[in-house]
Amino acid sequence: MEVWPDNLEAVNVFIQLSTQWRTGMSGVTGLDYNVLPPDMRPGAVMSEQTREIFEAIRVLEDAALEVMRSKK
Repeated sequence: MEVWPDNLEAVNVFIQLSTQWRTGMSGVTGLDYNVLPPDMRPGAVMSEQTREIFEAIRVLEDAALEVMRSKK
C-alpha cells in the first residue's frame, strides 16, 4: 500500500501503536494515548507539525475502529 509522504510519519506512529488498543466489555474503544510521547498527548502544548501528526493518527484510529466494529 502506498503512503503519501505527508502521511508517512503519522502512519509510522500509528503502526508503532498497533499493540496499544484499549478494550472493554464492548470491545475495542480506541488507542491508549498514554503511550504517546509526552508532547503528543492530549492537553500537551504541541507544535503545529506534532498537532498535524496527532490529528492524522486520530483519523487512522477512527477508520480502524470502524473496520473493527463492522467485523462483529
